[in-house]
Amino acid sequence: MADRVFVQGLELYCVIGLQPWERQVMQKVRIDLQMTADCAPPAVADDPALALDYRAVSKRVQQLVEGSSFQLVETLAERIASAILTDFPRAASVTVRVAKPGAVRFADAVGVEIERSREGRSA
Repeated sequence: MADRVFVQGLELYCVIGLQPWERQVMQKVRIDLQMTADCAPPAVADDPALALDYRAVSKRVQQLVEGSSFQLVETLAERIASAILTDFPRAASVTVRVAKPGAVRFADAVGVEIERSREGRSA
């Protein structure tokens, strides 16, 4: 399936990191999502009810992230992917990129990007 629905640059705050000071503060994370979904039926019918609702996806991710307290960005990415595939059956697969801006000196951001699908762990 070549159709993709995306959310880019979702900036949220959560407790994330290994260092003791990181467990005490909310840090910004930047999240990019790309989901495969068949966009033809909603496009042909011009029917929002048939589409993968990127606003609802964004709200679900916000709820999950802002309530989280993980040590690893890998764990956060995994939980986001799992929530999307569980809660949004129109998404056949998802790519989740979680970045921590300013986490490493001289770098814009560091993080992970994972791909998950309904058929298995890796897309």
